Amino acid sequence: MRITPLDVRNHVFPRRMNGYDREEVDTFLRMVSGDYETTLRELQSAREKIGQLEQRVSELLGNERLLQETLTTAQHLSNDDQVTFAKRFGALEFGLAPLSNVRADGSVRSDEAGDEVVKVLKGNMGWHCDSTYMPVQAKGAVFTAHVVPTSGGETGWADMCAAYDALDPRMKTRIENLSAYHSVKYSQAKAGLATGDGADYGGYGSTVKEPPLRPLVKVHPETGRRALMVGRHAFGIPGLPPDESERLLDELVEFACQPPRVYHHKWAPGDAVVWDNRALMHRARPWDMREPRVMYHARIAGDPRSEFAAHA
Repeated sequence: MRITPLDVRNHVFPRRMNGYDREEVDTFLRMVSGDYETTLRELQSAREKIGQLEQRVSELLGNERLLQETLTTAQHLSNDDQVTFAKRFGALEFGLAPLSNVRADGSVRSDEAGDEVVKVLKGNMGWHCDSTYMPVQAKGAVFTAHVVPTSGGETGWADMCAAYDALDPRMKTRIENLSAYHSVKYSQAKAGLATGDGADYGGYGSTVKEPPLRPLVKVHPETGRRALMVGRHAFGIPGLPPDESERLLDELVEFACQPPRVYHHKWAPGDAVVWDNRALMHRARPWDMREPRVMYHARIAGDPRSEFAAHA
C-alpha cells in the first residue's frame, strides 16, 4: 500500500466549514498535505502513515468538530485495508461491497435492459443517504476507486446541514414536524428500475415490509445541527395527499442540491473518500457503461440509539 500526501493548498475541498472548528480542520489539512514533516513524512511505514490519518479523521468524526467528508488521493487501499480503516469508525453494516459494472469473468455489463446490477447502479445516480430505508440508517461510508471511466462516473455530495440552514423561515416551519417513509423498493420502482426481491445484487433492503418513517429534519447526534433528511428513497408524508407529498420532497431535494452546497469528484484509481451519511447526501453520475467502473463501498453501521426509525 502506497500513501501519497494530498496537496490541498490549491484544492477546493468538498466540505462546508460553517459550524466547525476552523483551526482543527486546517490542522488536519496541513497534516495530510505534507506540510508537517513530523507527521506523514517522518513515519516509517505505510501502516503507520494510514494509522496517523485514521486517528485524526476518527477524532474529527467522533466529536462536535465533525469533518463531514475527507478526500484522500492515490491511497490505493487494498480491500482488507479499506475494511480495517472503515472499522475504525464502527462496525460495518455488511461486508465490503463492489459497485461495479464488471462481471467476475472480467466482461463489462453495458447498458443492458433488465440487468439487475445495472438497475442498482443507475438507481444510485439519484441523490440519497445510505440505508434510510432500513430500520437503522448508516453512520457513514468509506468509498474507493479502482477502475474509472475516461469521462463521467463522478460522485457528488450535498451538505444537508447547510441546506437546512439556507431554507427560508416559512419552509422551516412547514417541515418542522413532518416525516416521510423511506423505501429502496419505492425509489427503484419510481425510477423504472425495479429489482427482484431475490436478486443477488439488487435485493438489499427491498424485502423490508414496513418502511421506516423518518423526520424531514434530522438532528445530528454529535453536532446537534439540523439537516434535511430527504432524497430518492423518501415518499408518502403522512397527512399530505400523495401528489403534494411528492412535490414537497422534490422541491426540497432540488433546493438542497445546488451550489455552493455540492461537490462532484472526478475519480482517479486509488482515491478514497470517507463521509458522514447523517449529514450528506450523495449520488453517482452517469458514464458510458461500455467502459468499466469498479468501486468498493464499506458501509459503517449506524447507532440504533440515534439512527433507528420505526414504521408508523
